[in-house]
Amino acid sequence: MSALPWPAAWRIARRDLHRRFRGLRLLVVCLFLGVGALAAIGTLTGAIRGELDTQGRTLLGGDLEVELWQRPLSDTESRFLARYGTLSRGYRLQAMASTPSAATPVELKAVDGEWPLYGTLTLAGGRAVGAPPEGQAWIAQGASERLGIGPGDRFRVGTRELTVGGIIDAEPDRLSEGFQLGQTVIVPLGFPQAAGLIAPGSMYQSKTRVRFSGGTDPAALEETLTERFPDSGFEIDTAERASPGAERFVARMGEFLTLVGLAALVIAGIGIGGGTASYLEARRTSIATLKILGATSGDIARIYALQLGAAALGGALTGLAAGVLVTPLLAQALAGLLPVQTGFVFDPLALLRAALFGLLVALAFAAQPLTRARDFPAMALMRARVAPLGASWRGALWPIGLALTGIVFLALAGSPQPLLSATFLGGAAGLLVLLAALGFGIRWLAERAPRPSDPIARAALANLHRPGAATGSLVTALGFGLSAFVLLAAVQTALDGNIRASVPDRAPDYFVLDVPRDRLAAFEATVRAQAPGAEVEAVPTLRGAILAFGSKDRPTRVSTLEELPEGAWALRGERGLTYADRLPDGNTLTAGRWWPADYAGEPLVSVDAELAEAAGLKVGDYLTIGLLGIERQARIASLRRIDWDSLGFNYVLVFSPNALADAPHNLAATVDLPDGQRAGGLLRALVREFPSSSVIEVGPLLTQARAILDQIALAILAAAGVAVLAGIAVLLGAIAAARAARLYDTVILRVLGASTRQLLMLQLAEFGLLAVLLAGVALLLGGGSAWLIVTQLFEFDWLPDWPRVLMVLGAGVALVLAFALAASLPLLRARPSQTLRTL
Repeated sequence: MSALPWPAAWRIARRDLHRRFRGLRLLVVCLFLGVGALAAIGTLTGAIRGELDTQGRTLLGGDLEVELWQRPLSDTESRFLARYGTLSRGYRLQAMASTPSAATPVELKAVDGEWPLYGTLTLAGGRAVGAPPEGQAWIAQGASERLGIGPGDRFRVGTRELTVGGIIDAEPDRLSEGFQLGQTVIVPLGFPQAAGLIAPGSMYQSKTRVRFSGGTDPAALEETLTERFPDSGFEIDTAERASPGAERFVARMGEFLTLVGLAALVIAGIGIGGGTASYLEARRTSIATLKILGATSGDIARIYALQLGAAALGGALTGLAAGVLVTPLLAQALAGLLPVQTGFVFDPLALLRAALFGLLVALAFAAQPLTRARDFPAMALMRARVAPLGASWRGALWPIGLALTGIVFLALAGSPQPLLSATFLGGAAGLLVLLAALGFGIRWLAERAPRPSDPIARAALANLHRPGAATGSLVTALGFGLSAFVLLAAVQTALDGNIRASVPDRAPDYFVLDVPRDRLAAFEATVRAQAPGAEVEAVPTLRGAILAFGSKDRPTRVSTLEELPEGAWALRGERGLTYADRLPDGNTLTAGRWWPADYAGEPLVSVDAELAEAAGLKVGDYLTIGLLGIERQARIASLRRIDWDSLGFNYVLVFSPNALADAPHNLAATVDLPDGQRAGGLLRALVREFPSSSVIEVGPLLTQARAILDQIALAILAAAGVAVLAGIAVLLGAIAAARAARLYDTVILRVLGASTRQLLMLQLAEFGLLAVLLAGVALLLGGGSAWLIVTQLFEFDWLPDWPRVLMVLGAGVALVLAFALAASLPLLRARPSQTLRTL
């Protein structure tokens, strides 16, 4: 017989396909969730990367930027850089802004007449401006509110007064400046020095930006600068990486969210397989009738593949629409952290990728149920209620293989971390195999276990291994669903734990920068006059770069390294330096000895033990640092373990006093008030007596840090919630499928005299046994996956709240049992005589 043409197959499929996809709703819902999550994630991360790429020059403020601590570029360095285009010079430093009635820390940004080289600074009211005129400043809205001033009002920074020329509405290069400890105040280039804020030893950062006049390659110029000035301590950024921190965050977050979306699709795939099997089971009689009337196996495949394809396409398209609609909400949640549009964003490539993922997952999980219905003869289909059909995989291997190949290709081709994506896919496949083996093992053990004396328990145990039992699909669905609950709870509580650990509740009340070292006694007297009993700790503070390390005769020059050793981040750029005659609080010696208080011999240094391990350093090796353009060498006397979680003074390098004391520098200080004491006048007193110092209130800073971390955690929670929703949908589908298979058993038991209570207890015992067994498995699988995500992807500490994780897991088990009992109610309403006539 000739094959049924596709148009004819579609006519039959369309007549049988309910316009609301009745019977296929689980497939539609699962694809809607998975495709919607991937569409939203792909669109959002694509939009952010697009903004970083297209606005790189604007975000950086030039084609290339050179940063230095505590000094501007030398004349030689400036002349060399000026060959390539127009230069814009500037400074960035912490300062205090004050009025007679208020004071607040600010981020002072001094710019020249060429700034901004790219982009536009816009003031409130829409006026576009450049550098402010002499005697004026542009100030951020937050600074205006905290000082209670507006345009035309005067305020003081350092030893000079300024007039507010306007309120900043949009600052083009804000993102590349990184985390700030105060609101922005933009001033003319010469103001910091005139106000006494820049002097030898002051803690400031110079920024020189270049707008190329020709077709200069930024990467080539960066390499040239490094070779020409190897020991300059330059920190160089280009427009291609205008905001490295933002790019790294987007890459990590995008990868995590994509894995969440893939996890949702994998979980949804189980639901798709179960939903397809249930749908085709309900169409068993129709399939058998079509075969009796002459339809071939190929005809059956066409008809029902068209129905499944229409439902899958409907679910994928609605998921794409939902992903586009929800993107503005996700963008709003990340507003202020990243350059992202808060309106609707349409990314065709991301949407196509999400749709292909969904359709390929649907093909992979729906192929086997469709093949089984296609291959069995009509009489076998008619007897399927009492003689269940066996599994048929041979005909499904090629479509499953095609789908899996497509999924792997899409996951790896579009991933910034292919190895991580491959690991995830391998783990998901391994998890499916493990759960399938676990389902087989549970059936095998149930068949050989001793028979309980209680009839309910005996029947529940028998249901796990009887012919046609849905134990395998239930184990897979329940295992994935409960693992998703554990994964979400463990990741969320671990993030919360890191927030609590890295942003402690107890910290110094004030940080003060640039305290003149010859006025430390006056500083302490000012503090204690306003806050008797306050504890003051002051340390010398300098900035320098590690230029060489290793043996004294044959050191390794950092400038010659093509790639830094893993974990040796302190070798990159300039770092904070200090000196001390005693071991700092919170530090523990792990090797070597500390120098005596009156030490006057060879310059010594104590090194962070983690840096030493990463760079291969040991006691007796030497470090060469660049400090204000001068090389200094010191021998490593000891290694220290540092408590980075404390908000105190923690330095990777601590030198003996004779190594650095002669260099120009100031002090940094912390002020810790007695418990319950408030010093309302302290801030203004410090600003008045020490105008060149910067006072930072720690309380608002901690609040800001917690808000940012909570913002990130909320975005992760919202995205990961999709996987949990998919898991719930799969659980419902698996229980519904099991309910359809139990209709015959329930009717027979009722005919034999089983009561409603006995039938409910039978359902509760069966699902309860499975849920308890799988809860332990989910704890291992979900907890292990969460550990990988938290420690390997985000590189955070593993700090889950296990009581909360167990509570979430218990809630998941209770949800399973509630669903199971709810699904049993329609079975109890079935009339035996009517049901038996339809079998």
